[in-house]
Amino acid sequence: MSDNHHKVIIIGSGPAGLTAALYAARANLEPIIFEGMQPGGQLTITTEVENYPGFVEGIQGPELMDIMRKQAHRVGAKSIFKEITKVDFSSRPFKLETYEKEQYTADSIIISTGASAKLLGLENESKYMGFGVSACATCDGFFFKDQKVLVVGGGDTAMEEATYLTKHASEVTIIHRREGFRASQIMLDRAKKNPKIKFQLNKTIKNVIGKEENGRKIMTGVILENTLDHSTETVETDGLFIAIGHKPNTKLFKGYLDMDETGYLIVQSGSTKTNIEGVFAAGDVADKIYRQAVTAAGTGCMAAIDAEHWLAEQE
Repeated sequence: MSDNHHKVIIIGSGPAGLTAALYAARANLEPIIFEGMQPGGQLTITTEVENYPGFVEGIQGPELMDIMRKQAHRVGAKSIFKEITKVDFSSRPFKLETYEKEQYTADSIIISTGASAKLLGLENESKYMGFGVSACATCDGFFFKDQKVLVVGGGDTAMEEATYLTKHASEVTIIHRREGFRASQIMLDRAKKNPKIKFQLNKTIKNVIGKEENGRKIMTGVILENTLDHSTETVETDGLFIAIGHKPNTKLFKGYLDMDETGYLIVQSGSTKTNIEGVFAAGDVADKIYRQAVTAAGTGCMAAIDAEHWLAEQE
């Protein structure tokens, strides 16, 4: 077999991929982690992580990922900072290809490609992304000091982002298409009690408006539509944060792996096994319920143990 053949290849990093790497390396499986477009996953765009066990004072997301990576590397895992853009799971060994067209093969695969923030799909949304529009309050909130911002969404993500933004912005308005919320009561109450947070209900965003100043794009506001009478209004704002949930990064595996209607990978109950023998899934790519760093790490551990047992059976 070539140098590009491995017993275990992990696609995607984050707490799931790096924990899988830690366990697989300690089992002498010499895992390779393809860290992809966002090494360290969603935690690298998160500031304070206060709910990961073992850190009394909390820890910064990127720092936690750095520690996990170093720990996995210390016991023999290796990271390749490239993206896998093509897979062939039709026969073993499994075949993978990077964006640069390099070929790799593996006896087993652990998928931990995570999930990404959903966007509204508006005409000007991508045009002003990074110029007033953002999908990550913890990454960009700092740039909106003493400014007025909007947050779109009605779930826990929207309440968390809005609450976080009050540390920086002077006023945060939550835009939601109906009066009921998907958010948990505790998160909703926290947002409602915050004097800096206002609500605009039964409203959707029709479009983002802006201007060019000295060759630079600047978002200036949004057009809101009333969901009851369809009247529209223009609202001036300095920033728009989109917090309408996540979609799993599974496009790569369509046609090979079973997924639900949203695209989350389906695993066997109580394990990380997918419908293809030798392919395992861990973290947010297969978890639409908990989506926490600690649960992702837990399933990363499970995937490595599942892969180790499966590989032993093949021998």
